[in-house]
Amino acid sequence: MRRIISICLAFILVLSLAGCSGSASPTKDATAAAGTETSANDGSNPADNGSGDSYAYLDPSLSTKDRVSDLLGRMTLEEKAGQMVQGVIGTATALDMTKLGLGSVLSGGGAVPDGNTIEAWQDLVANYQEGAMKTRLQIPFLYGIDAVHGHSNVYGAVVFPQNIGLGAANDTVLMYDMGAAVAEEMKLTHTLWNFSPCVAVAQDPRWGRTYESYSSDPSIVSALAEAYIKGQSDHGISATAKHYAGDGGTVFGTGEGSNLIDRGDTQLTEEQFRAIHLAPYKLLVDAGVKVIMASFSSFNGTKMTENKYYLTDVLKNEFGFKGFIVSDWEATAGLSGDSFGQNVANAVNAGADMLMEPYKYADARMAIIDGVNEGTISIERVNDAVSRILTVKFDMGLFEDPYMKNLKTEVDTLGSAKYRDISKKLVEKSLVLLKNEGSVLPLTSGQKIFVTGPAVNDIGVQCGGWTKTWQGLTDVSNSGKITQGTTILEGLQSYAAVNNIEIITDSNRASEADVVILAIGEIPYAEFVGDSADLSLTGATGLPGNKEAISMVYSLNKPTVTLVVAGRQVMINSYMDQWDAVVMCYLPGSEGGGVASVLAGETDFTGKLPMPWYRDVSDIGTGTKDLLFEKGFGLSY
Repeated sequence: MRRIISICLAFILVLSLAGCSGSASPTKDATAAAGTETSANDGSNPADNGSGDSYAYLDPSLSTKDRVSDLLGRMTLEEKAGQMVQGVIGTATALDMTKLGLGSVLSGGGAVPDGNTIEAWQDLVANYQEGAMKTRLQIPFLYGIDAVHGHSNVYGAVVFPQNIGLGAANDTVLMYDMGAAVAEEMKLTHTLWNFSPCVAVAQDPRWGRTYESYSSDPSIVSALAEAYIKGQSDHGISATAKHYAGDGGTVFGTGEGSNLIDRGDTQLTEEQFRAIHLAPYKLLVDAGVKVIMASFSSFNGTKMTENKYYLTDVLKNEFGFKGFIVSDWEATAGLSGDSFGQNVANAVNAGADMLMEPYKYADARMAIIDGVNEGTISIERVNDAVSRILTVKFDMGLFEDPYMKNLKTEVDTLGSAKYRDISKKLVEKSLVLLKNEGSVLPLTSGQKIFVTGPAVNDIGVQCGGWTKTWQGLTDVSNSGKITQGTTILEGLQSYAAVNNIEIITDSNRASEADVVILAIGEIPYAEFVGDSADLSLTGATGLPGNKEAISMVYSLNKPTVTLVVAGRQVMINSYMDQWDAVVMCYLPGSEGGGVASVLAGETDFTGKLPMPWYRDVSDIGTGTKDLLFEKGFGLSY
């Protein structure tokens, strides 16, 4: 009788482990559907790895280390190579997930599902996960996205200030809150891997990614990034520290291809490099960051994506980084090899664990397989890479809940009042008062204020790049607001309505005004497109209409408050005598009401410049002490 009971129990156990499509247990049908190549050296039967145990990697009571070891021992070379590659939506398909076993899929800037709703995102992710669950071992995939200042690809999400403004605010408590808020909005769309924060220590404002840097001071960068990442991880999101390392220190004129500075060469001694550009990474590794993205840039002539000394010897061995390194978008294309396969080998051998190959993901997977078979990539390096990737996936709980049905979120919709309030507070703290002659600020009851300029009523301008699209959009080019939020003008009008202030926007009535508010700035841009040789408000990255608005306001001969809405400290020295008050707003995001509350005196100015402000572009990089404003400058009422 006991034997019959034992047989029955064993049969029931087998049935429970077999599961069904979409469960967390590998199935015979899934194995057949995968059509995956097999290697004789790895037990291709997931139910038996030769040690007598079954499905150990699916047992959540085991340690992550033991689960990774068990799963790795069952994987073929082909399955391992698939985990090391990331494709992009719109090109990679659910069928690709099944056939190739891709470890990840990402959205490029602006790549969204039809409708761009929470439901559309969840359906998109579930579709890919269904493909992953049809593979032999049912390893969940991980979705990556650039939620760099909020979940800004998604309409209605809160768009927070860009990093440079957050550096001016320099508030670690609010940075934690922001990380948590962004995490909660990301969870709504089931996108759990964030390509953020950028921890570049920007030294040259001509760089098109300057606004992605918190500061030129590595201690500020380190503290704010640590707080943000903790907010993300405590709320279930895997953040990414990028771009390792030195991307903010590249020398003007060394940019890759036709770029002026982006993806260029950082030329320093190792001591300088460590003190400035590696310092944030050491702190973040100690704080437990799970993913680091390798930089496009070079250090003293060697591309970081193929720099074994810094990726492996320093980051992994010396610093003790246990997570995985992902390459940047098609970064292998810029490496030193004379073929795609050689470049893949260079990156993997240097220490890159996952390759972001949006379009050549299948080729990259095959290049890894060929590299091992031909001896140009060791199986030990592959095993290390896959172990790191699997560790992150296990730690995130993806094996227990691949479809994220049990995700708990604080909110059930995007753009909550709570998160907008966090963003507004960051806007208020990010504003830097540079000049206030005659105490023209704060605005006072009974005033008539003429408000003008191309940056005053445009959320797209306030948000900058990496918002809805890679390069960003203006409301003008979008024929309407690019996302939900409040413009600076709308914020001023709200405050005026309850403070006996009249806002005038008709230039024909400008002569009636007691004070003029002029809002000027830069067009939205990202990366190399934003590289600038002159940092001029009337140059290639200046907003159309800046020149005319500056001239018109000057002709009014009235007290003028100028708001600079830009991703970096542009050249304003020649205008300073024309303006009675100057406020650096950086890129405040979707909550323009935060600008109005400070101008109206409801909140004081507390922001400090996170980087030095040069008088002229010819001064950049010279070590001059004759600055327009020093780092740390900022007035208050």
